[in-house]
Amino acid sequence: MNEKNLDWSDLHLFLAVAREGGLSPAARTTGRSAATIGRRMLALERSIGRELFIRHDRGYEMTADARELLNDLTEVEARINRLTISRDQQERPLVKVSAGTWTTLYLLERIDDIMGTPADIRLRFVSAEQVLDIPRREVVIGFRNSRPTEDSLAGRKMSRVEFAPYTTVSAPERWIKVVADTPSARWLDKMIGKDAICEVNAPRNSLDLALAGKGIALLPTFIGDAQAGLHRSGVTIPELAHDQWIVTHQDDRYLPEVRRTIDRLYRALERRSQKT
Repeated sequence: MNEKNLDWSDLHLFLAVAREGGLSPAARTTGRSAATIGRRMLALERSIGRELFIRHDRGYEMTADARELLNDLTEVEARINRLTISRDQQERPLVKVSAGTWTTLYLLERIDDIMGTPADIRLRFVSAEQVLDIPRREVVIGFRNSRPTEDSLAGRKMSRVEFAPYTTVSAPERWIKVVADTPSARWLDKMIGKDAICEVNAPRNSLDLALAGKGIALLPTFIGDAQAGLHRSGVTIPELAHDQWIVTHQDDRYLPEVRRTIDRLYRALERRSQKT
């Protein structure tokens, strides 16, 4: 193989075809046309003197040479993505994760499991109710309430999240209202309006007040059921139930640290259904 004649842009397209299994899905993830990618793959094969794909109507099947090249390039790709990180940081690469208040709270209580033993990543949690922009790399991993529709994003489906009212035995039968742009806060505003014992703008404060016996808080069941002293004061709210997705960029999901983090987040969060 003449490495001097290799074009990184062609290798980048090769990664897309190899991972997606064909020209059309590779075109969706790269923004290049299928015809252009097909021509570039032929040119790449000629430049290295090896057949990389067996072409079928159903897609592109990798040869043994292609699988070897994919393994080599995956390692190179990870190193390129970390070129600007210092030597110390290379040992523990930074992974930025965004999640809402309740998912962040749950994950922070399990931080050791997510970071690994010994820790092999550095986590930066961005707790935000709004959806942050993964394609623009505001964060690397984000949690969403529905399947991502952007072609550049990949998602992994989690178990469903449900909400229910929680209170203490001696608390007054009045709601604690959250004033925020979330589905649960909007449901509260619609159902109780101004009939609340207290209003807060941070969802976490509603949990604090409920634990202090000040009223009824609307909480996800994986949070409410885990609180000593709280009990459900009603049934779950059907219209607030939703699936949860772990989302990352197509290009980032193959980075070793991102894959490890997603796997650990998934395992930690899937335990919710075993305890609630």
